[in-house]
Amino acid sequence: MPANSINTNIGAMVALQNLNSTNSQLQVARDRISTGLKVGSAKDDGATWAIAQSQRASVSSLDAVKDSLSRASSTIDVASSAGSLISDLLTQMKEKALAASDTSLDTTSRKALQTDFNSLRDQITTTIKNSSFNGINLIDGSKSAITALANSDGTNKLTIAGENLSLSGSIVTVATNATFATATSASNLVSTLNTSINNVSSALAKLGTASKAVSTHQDFVGKLQDSITAGIGNLVDADLAKESANLQALQTKQQLGIQALSIANQSTSTVLSLFR
Repeated sequence: MPANSINTNIGAMVALQNLNSTNSQLQVARDRISTGLKVGSAKDDGATWAIAQSQRASVSSLDAVKDSLSRASSTIDVASSAGSLISDLLTQMKEKALAASDTSLDTTSRKALQTDFNSLRDQITTTIKNSSFNGINLIDGSKSAITALANSDGTNKLTIAGENLSLSGSIVTVATNATFATATSASNLVSTLNTSINNVSSALAKLGTASKAVSTHQDFVGKLQDSITAGIGNLVDADLAKESANLQALQTKQQLGIQALSIANQSTSTVLSLFR
């Protein structure tokens, strides 16, 4: 190819290619600085982007796990609060029955104690009926157990057993219509009440253990989310200090490229001197 040609300017072509390359690199640097990501889309790095997207899906799914655990925790808390109240009511019922078992007590006083006893007994039933959270009652026998999500794909679950604290049950053995009219019948109820109080304490301990397990797993899920998020950042986040330095270098290179292209374009004008 002729060294002096007005049709083909090799120098300008090379300078333009270099300038285009610099502009492309400059655009990448600007994108990384504006988004904070070195891998912002699949075209940047398909494999890394796919891994990051998969992990983002896991983080998002863990939000649902946390919500499920929170609902389970609230359900247990309501059941535990009601169970504690039932234990207190049983203790008060025992106090009334024990007082009524005193043979020296007159009929009027025993009748007043009986009225109090019956009121406390009925309050247990009322408490149980109103111990639901989100439509779930763990202490009325309607649910043998509930489950909460434990991992991001739903294959693992935490199971929380229900405790039936209803009257005439296996835990609260006091009959639904339990009462007393004499010192003897009142004395007989004391033993039943003692058994029920101990049973309720055991049931509350189980609910407490379940609550602790749910709380512990909630903490773990939160930490797992943080770890996965940090891992995603390691894969796709840009080093802004490095990108800033690179941006300045590319801007300088761009200016030099423009000057080089300008010089290359001017080289053809020297051909005119041959015709003067």
